[in-house]
Amino acid sequence: MQFSELLPEQAKIADRLTVLRSVRHGTGDHTKGNHWMLTGFEGPDFNKPDNRIQRRPAMGSVASALCGSRIPGVPASAAAPHLRGGTDNLFHYATYLGGGHNPFVTDSDPNSDDFTVRGLRLSSGVTFDRLENRRELLETVDTYRRGLDERMVDMTEHQQAAVDLLTNRAVRDAFDISAEPDALRDNYGRHTFGQSALLARRLVERGVTFVTVNTQPWDHHGTANRLPTAKGANLLIPPTDRAIAALVRDLIDRGLYEKTLVVAMGEFGRTPRMNSAAGRDHWGHTFSVLMAGGRFKMGQTIGASDGRGAYVAERPLHPEDVTATVYHHLGIDGRQVAIPDRAGRPRYLVETGEPIRELL
Repeated sequence: MQFSELLPEQAKIADRLTVLRSVRHGTGDHTKGNHWMLTGFEGPDFNKPDNRIQRRPAMGSVASALCGSRIPGVPASAAAPHLRGGTDNLFHYATYLGGGHNPFVTDSDPNSDDFTVRGLRLSSGVTFDRLENRRELLETVDTYRRGLDERMVDMTEHQQAAVDLLTNRAVRDAFDISAEPDALRDNYGRHTFGQSALLARRLVERGVTFVTVNTQPWDHHGTANRLPTAKGANLLIPPTDRAIAALVRDLIDRGLYEKTLVVAMGEFGRTPRMNSAAGRDHWGHTFSVLMAGGRFKMGQTIGASDGRGAYVAERPLHPEDVTATVYHHLGIDGRQVAIPDRAGRPRYLVETGEPIRELL
């Protein structure tokens, strides 16, 4: 397995990683590609009126609905530090599974000295008795309105989840990243992505089933006020390399590596040829996805691109194959599970994809 000079930490643990080198969906559209990788299914075009409408539930929401959390009261799906808007991240949500299965988002930087998670503390002057009175009043109002607006079902689920979070000390402790030793925090890197990866480990260790960690945009095509590829790579790859390697090592040290599947991916790849602005443009014809752990076979590459890194040369893989593999790790057979959408039509979690056999 070959790694660039910007990835020394992952190179050191190559026996614990597998690289899927032949994933493809064919689009360079952020919106469409993002939906494809998070759900397994093609999404809307960026330039179409429905470009913000999610068509299928994200993997984290499926995990929430079918697996739940491993400890009562803890969110089943969480995200750190945030879920960006714009064309990058629109499709992390539950859609027809119900808003109660949307991820719990920290919306705060774990690397900040004053890191706090919204919704885990009562407002000043509000006691738990007052909170309960408010909840009962809200439930009374909701009962009258629920028949008028289907979104009220989602609201009720969110409200109950909020009460559970506020009254659960274990949840607050799970997000207390300051309890981690300074040396371990240094290993992950004192930056937003590193500390978010460490927070993800804390959450998984304490019962959260699915955690999404977002890093900064990697849109390094040099045009439209974006960084040129070389500058962007030198800025973002080393801290990401360090954080991913630290996460894998930490999972191993804590006996969580075999139980936890780590997946690192974006929504597409990059053109093999530089453009006139010293950048590489959007490319969906072949790109890589990294996996680690999960009792899968590690220390291998699967698939290959051609000599220019432009197209798949062997073992083409589809986003649905990646999704099916994640579901397999969670004990879900996506080809056998169908969930009704908002129109009542059964929608299978996976239609054509299969768990990647080389990993099993």
